[in-house]
Amino acid sequence: MTREIRSWLSDMDGVLVHEGHAIPGATDFVTALRDKGIPFLVLTNNSIFTPRDLRARLLISGIDVPEASLWTSALATAQFLDDQVPGGSAYVIGEAGLTTALYEVGYTMTDSDPDYVVLGETRTYSFESITKAIRLIQGGARFIATNPDATGPSKEGDLPATGAVAALITRATGRDPYFVGKPNPMMFRSALNRIDAHSEHTAMVGDRMDTDIVAGIEAGLATFLVLTGSTKAEDVGRYPFRPNHVVDSIADLVARVERV
Repeated sequence: MTREIRSWLSDMDGVLVHEGHAIPGATDFVTALRDKGIPFLVLTNNSIFTPRDLRARLLISGIDVPEASLWTSALATAQFLDDQVPGGSAYVIGEAGLTTALYEVGYTMTDSDPDYVVLGETRTYSFESITKAIRLIQGGARFIATNPDATGPSKEGDLPATGAVAALITRATGRDPYFVGKPNPMMFRSALNRIDAHSEHTAMVGDRMDTDIVAGIEAGLATFLVLTGSTKAEDVGRYPFRPNHVVDSIADLVARVERV
């Protein structure tokens, strides 16, 4: 692949950090992008945290990513809804990352005849809020979810995440949600718009074939799979699509950025 790379998108967990610790090379990669003035965004399906929260968490691990360079499924969802129904209303199941993003685009949070039910990730899913969501969808509210991830990590093991709760609501209502986050390439297109980048000259770095890489391919990006996260080298051949490059870690891309 000989295309010129002028901007970068990168996943966060499994690419830059793992369990709160920086992956070797991650700090150098972000520093090189910033020093060269190369447009970039760090993407995450996590809708719990605001960009300010994520910046603080990354700083603890030694990675300095500006708030403006963080793009979450919550932000992408808010932008999508603002494009669809500007100034609309939503019943929201989620945390500050999602509610703040919706508030900032002018959405009203309500449980009375909302335009949308918006489901995000939270550590405090309640039977009451899920029941309310089901009844509102049955009453005509459209169903949106930030991302399809079925589980999320914790120190004790997997936790049910947005995709699992969405399945419960779908089973009760017969309505499938529209998922905005990865692997929907819409999240990548909204990210490209945010940094005024073109897909022809943008690369995506990810650790998952079934989200990062497939969405990058569908969005027309150059794709780099790193082997520090979910997908292992022996897994790549099982998929009907392939990344443009497979590298051991983000450290292998530092020299490429520095040569620009």
